[in-house]
Amino acid sequence: MRPLALTMGDPAGIGGEIALAAWASLHAEGPAFFAIDDPARLAAINPRVPLAPIASPEEAPARFAEALPVLPLPLAVPATPGNPDPRNGPVVIAAIERAVALALAGRAAALVTNPISKSVLYAAGFAHPGHTEFLAALTGGAQPVMMLVGPELRVVPVTVHVSLRAAIATLSTDLIVRTGRIAAAGLARDFGIARPRLALAGLNPHAGEEGALGSEDREIVAPAVAALAAAGIDATGPFPPDTMFTPAARARYDAALCMYHDQGLIPLKTLDMAHGVNVTLGLPIVRTSPDHGTAFDIAGRGSADPSSLIAALRLAAAMAAQRERAA
Repeated sequence: MRPLALTMGDPAGIGGEIALAAWASLHAEGPAFFAIDDPARLAAINPRVPLAPIASPEEAPARFAEALPVLPLPLAVPATPGNPDPRNGPVVIAAIERAVALALAGRAAALVTNPISKSVLYAAGFAHPGHTEFLAALTGGAQPVMMLVGPELRVVPVTVHVSLRAAIATLSTDLIVRTGRIAAAGLARDFGIARPRLALAGLNPHAGEEGALGSEDREIVAPAVAALAAAGIDATGPFPPDTMFTPAARARYDAALCMYHDQGLIPLKTLDMAHGVNVTLGLPIVRTSPDHGTAFDIAGRGSADPSSLIAALRLAAAMAAQRERAA
């Protein structure tokens, strides 16, 4: 199988540390991946991990068992753990651009992104709200949908990185339907679920209590459920958010559509923070990422947990293989 492309993320964060730890965990059995990174930076983080600079992704599978393949991309200035430097922002952006281009060209099976710092990239002139929007622009402008995947739960937030006030103002039947369609298509295409079951969370306590606790569930969410069902998607709800994440409830759906960010991410991370994976649906390429940030506060200490990155690499490989089977 073609190797996965792993971006460096913010070089002052824990991306390099967990990349090296992921290779140490996966080098015997795979999946094979290569890092788009500065070999000197990685060598300084952990000189005990062998590195294999490569000229092309095609070299990575043969080198992976003995060393971490690195497609070199030098930093502008040396990285200091915990102290991000905007001068390295263009290099971080270039790593993403290169990885996307390789995935679009079929030379990388999938894209796995280490965490970035949006504020650092903004200082370097980054023009996109975040990672996901940048990936959408690089791959043709499709509407991306974020899904968080854990061992026991998949959640799709309809509104994402906005305030709760803005989430409520933004929420619409059309937005829920578009998100649900992309989620259902992604579950079928990338996870091999022939008829995905979507459970939609209510916005308000008790899913609005028939309008007594808010009209949004009756006027916005319920029509979206009906529209998705009319389109042939197995969609149910809206359900009271405080009861739809119990073990018995989770057994009745393949993904939960949640109306705002924390409504979905709190239960997922409570169930298993270490193994959660951020997946972007709706792109022409497979993209996964750890479900945590740069962790500047612990960078350089050698204490970062690579579990989420390892899960992201494994899931990316499984999704890419599923796409190939379905092609």
